[in-house]
Amino acid sequence: MSVALMWEARAVAGRGDELLAWARAQPLEREPARRETLRAPQDRVLVITWWDAAYDAELPELPEPDGDLVTRAVHRWRFETA
Repeated sequence: MSVALMWEARAVAGRGDELLAWARAQPLEREPARRETLRAPQDRVLVITWWDAAYDAELPELPEPDGDLVTRAVHRWRFETA
């Protein structure tokens, strides 16, 4: 089974490039099958990691960035292949 973890944050206005660099530099305790980092308007950054694991498996996730870099708490979602 494949599980996708989604991590999305919104940077303080004008700091999107800094948040993007921060997200790309974050190591995980182990390597996912795949990892993608995307950006969107309003300085938003999305990281999706794919894992060969059960839906409820304990998996490493990106941390919360420093509070002065983001406008709100990180949004996180977990999906499984259908």
